[in-house]
Amino acid sequence: MLSENRNEFGSIAIGDEVIATLAGAAAMECYGLVGMASRRITDGFVELLGRDNWSRGVEVKLEEDRVYVTLHIIVSYGVRISEVAKNVMEKVKYAVESVTGLKVARVDVYVQGVQLSQARPGGQKR
Repeated sequence: MLSENRNEFGSIAIGDEVIATLAGAAAMECYGLVGMASRRITDGFVELLGRDNWSRGVEVKLEEDRVYVTLHIIVSYGVRISEVAKNVMEKVKYAVESVTGLKVARVDVYVQGVQLSQARPGGQKR
């Protein structure tokens, strides 16, 4: 689905994929977020997505100039999940509204997993 705006110069169409990529990139700037998640429905396995696939962890729904964004994320172990989710919501809402000019009605965050820090040889943590 496309969001279309018209002005005196012509029309502007913004696709769902553009908004999803923008939301994923904004979310990745938040402290405590490890990455976006893609959930495989068949086996319940959660996959951490790379930089090229941020939009796969984001669902966008457009209804009458309002945007509804749903993000599936993986957080770092030891962070307060509620604070990370709140920061992601605020950052995504601000980024989408300021870049596209569309009104974000809602940002839902689903925490799909927690990533433990990996130990280095010799027992030191990263």
